[in-house]
Amino acid sequence: MRIAVGGIHTECSTYSPVLMAMEDFRVMRGADLLGSDYFNFLNTEGVDHLPLLHARAIPGGPVSHGAYEGFKTEFLDRLQAAIPLDGLYLAMHGAMNVEGVDDAEGDWISAARAVVGPHCIVAASYDLHGNVSQKIVDQLDIFAAYRTAPHVDVRETMVRAWSMLVDALTSGSRPGVAWAPVPVLWPGERTSTEDEPAKGLNLRLADFDRRHGILDANLMIGYVWADEPRATACAVVTASDKAAGAKAAQEIALAYWNARKDFRFGPITGPLDDMLDIAAATKTAPVVLADSGDNPTGGGVGDRADVLSAVLSRKFENTLFAGITDRPAVEACFAAGKGAIVPLSIGGSLDPASVPVRVEAEVILLDDPGSGAERQAVIRTRGVTVVLAARRRPYHNIADFARLGLDPRSVQLLVVKSGYLSPELAPIANPNLMALTAGVVNQDIESLASHRRTRPIFPFDRNFVYQPQARLSARWQD
Repeated sequence: MRIAVGGIHTECSTYSPVLMAMEDFRVMRGADLLGSDYFNFLNTEGVDHLPLLHARAIPGGPVSHGAYEGFKTEFLDRLQAAIPLDGLYLAMHGAMNVEGVDDAEGDWISAARAVVGPHCIVAASYDLHGNVSQKIVDQLDIFAAYRTAPHVDVRETMVRAWSMLVDALTSGSRPGVAWAPVPVLWPGERTSTEDEPAKGLNLRLADFDRRHGILDANLMIGYVWADEPRATACAVVTASDKAAGAKAAQEIALAYWNARKDFRFGPITGPLDDMLDIAAATKTAPVVLADSGDNPTGGGVGDRADVLSAVLSRKFENTLFAGITDRPAVEACFAAGKGAIVPLSIGGSLDPASVPVRVEAEVILLDDPGSGAERQAVIRTRGVTVVLAARRRPYHNIADFARLGLDPRSVQLLVVKSGYLSPELAPIANPNLMALTAGVVNQDIESLASHRRTRPIFPFDRNFVYQPQARLSARWQD
């Protein structure tokens, strides 16, 4: 069996003014893809694995049209060279937005289908925060999505999609996809699978998997910071039986709709000043404060300094702030050298709406992995240690801190740009606070500009009736 592998994976806030370029993506090509940890499960006996191109980026603003077309053209050229194929596996995210392209994943997957032809079995894996459309579903035979947020089942989900593809080709069966849109659009921070009702809704998906005719059941939360028609929650089911698949999709959709008013933030959540009041009065440590509106793993720019300004004004000490994206500030630190006292303007280097903070700081550490874009600097000012990054990035793993000689467990207050905390930071939070801050992924979703979003949709609209209706892939209606 000849199976090709590739895809493109990122999440894009349409409210961000910062376009993503080619250099923002980590790109794997050919043998490098098969040799990566990300795809290390591609070792099935009897399969001729044909790696193409996979581009993955930290969430951000829309992808520039030129960058997208460059990746797409190379991917399709490699796909064409791999013909004939029995199967194609696409590792996607689902919430990519591209300049001038409606339904970017639909465009990518449709273009791939046009190359491989109608007889090739196509499977895709998605983030549960991806947005689905009929155009996407019509090109697919197999679909699987994460069932956890924070995402601790990424590899498991990819294996689910891959295994269904291999099984279909081995058995000669032809699965299909049914889906049911749900007019609900909550942010991930209110739908974490660590908390009810999302926890229970996602745990019950395994019960659907055990039904006759069902191969894989999925509940898509969707991506709220994309002002585009396909942004919505939905149920997506891969099945061997059309009626069973449609019934399951409608049941999952209705369960989510019925729970729509019950979603709450998991951590202690509120305005920034309220969260700082709690942090100041708390004796346990570390207090972990999430700057939710500027979270780069949700599509935030990562260069806002308003939370840093508030922390400095409150005279917090033994505080670690990780981090702020500001390449000019990083370069100023490198020019001054370790140990220097340097005047810095921090923040506002990318987003014009960000107001910088001006400080004098001591340069504590310089990290230079060999590329200017990857440099980091650690500074200290007025009792606060701040990590500066040349490139947009999160600080969600203990290894991110250890590389810089920092221990987040040793401070009184740790500030990170995050929504719900990562699986590595959540266990050390004592307590976990989330500030409702400004930014391009802010939690005040009902006030978001909504020019292209399909309406009505909850919670933007509240007084309307919904009854789920399953739709089948066009490939399954033959």
